[in-house]
Amino acid sequence: MKKSGLVGLVVLGAVGLVGCGAQTSGTSGNSSSTSGAPKTVTLNVGSYSVTQDVYENKLFPAFAKYWKDKTGQTVVFKASFQASGSEAQAIASGLPVDVAALSSETDMDKIQQAGLITHNWQDTPTHGMVTDSVVAIGVRKGNPKHIETWSDLAKPGVVVDLPNPSTSGGAKWDINALYYAALRHGNAASAKTLLSDILKNVQVLDKSGEASMTTFTNGTGDAVVSYENEILEASDNGKKFTEVLPSSTMLIENPIAVVDKNVDADGTRQVATAFVNWLESPTAQKIFMQDGFRPVIPQLQAQAKQQFKTPADLFTVKELGGWSTINKTLYSTNGIWNQVLESK
Repeated sequence: MKKSGLVGLVVLGAVGLVGCGAQTSGTSGNSSSTSGAPKTVTLNVGSYSVTQDVYENKLFPAFAKYWKDKTGQTVVFKASFQASGSEAQAIASGLPVDVAALSSETDMDKIQQAGLITHNWQDTPTHGMVTDSVVAIGVRKGNPKHIETWSDLAKPGVVVDLPNPSTSGGAKWDINALYYAALRHGNAASAKTLLSDILKNVQVLDKSGEASMTTFTNGTGDAVVSYENEILEASDNGKKFTEVLPSSTMLIENPIAVVDKNVDADGTRQVATAFVNWLESPTAQKIFMQDGFRPVIPQLQAQAKQQFKTPADLFTVKELGGWSTINKTLYSTNGIWNQVLESK
């Protein structure tokens, strides 16, 4: 399992980030070489908690090597990882992040609405997305509660682990899948009832997807609703517990963007843009796939079909009318999620 909690986020009168990754020759910061070009550049990255392992242990070192070989410049990464909604709010409130890699479009919108992202971050070949996943269920080895569908999570005696959508972007994906899968194969009343019945089986709404997974791996709960990649990583690809993929579920689309105001203030636009572009390359996408993420580029879709199961009904944000419609339906003051939460 990854380290839980916040990594690299420090408050010392002002919010800052603590670095990770290799340095050379005792040089840090954005110091300049004798030629006038920076020989070391610091790149601040903010992401959601379940991505911590793949970034810190795989992607940061791989990009640092790529960039060193290409330019001779050393990249020092400083990173912050927490629940996606909380991370987005921290960035919008002044956390000096150069690249934001978050759970959902609504999280990125918070930063854009704060005036920090000024370009059209969705105007890329991948529409601004860096990884895909799907919403799935993790169950105990051997599936003793015989959980195969979302409705099985509503059975009496089944304890379900689920994060809180007020802080976790992952939680919204989970709740979207629960509600809209039922709606697509039933009606609004039955979908609301299912969501309410499942919520009755949730003992604690954890702050983040990672915290919810930690609750499950520590032995609490019969099932955890989460990103497929988190289930595969935490279960050691099914060795510790089992993934159940309902026939109707939601495609998770995770965005990434350069934070314009911050990179211009830090002088890091070139390396930040290069990092985002590299993350969408086959090299980086294969690393993501090794950690259970689904690729966003056409070149790897055939390989992905061999590696991952394909649900019969895999629906998207676009099919549901976009995030504005989803947020109004489920997460507004009078939204369905708040209605069932109040009635629990």
